[in-house]
Amino acid sequence: METFDRITFDPQIMGGRACIRGMRIPVSVIVGQIAHGATFEEILADYPDLEPEDIRQAIGYAAWLTQEEVHIG
Repeated sequence: METFDRITFDPQIMGGRACIRGMRIPVSVIVGQIAHGATFEEILADYPDLEPEDIRQAIGYAAWLTQEEVHIG
């Protein structure tokens, strides 16, 4: 299992959604920006408190969440 030490869950922050390092920056927002073509540099400019590793872990966490086994037949 991967370790996502920059992904936090706190019921008092964003209703417990996965966020970056306890900040009010949900993983879903970062992943959504990447999906819409934003570069790391653009995201870091928009969110100056983020670090490149935060973005990498957000993407890795999203990838980890989508792992599933499909059984056909």
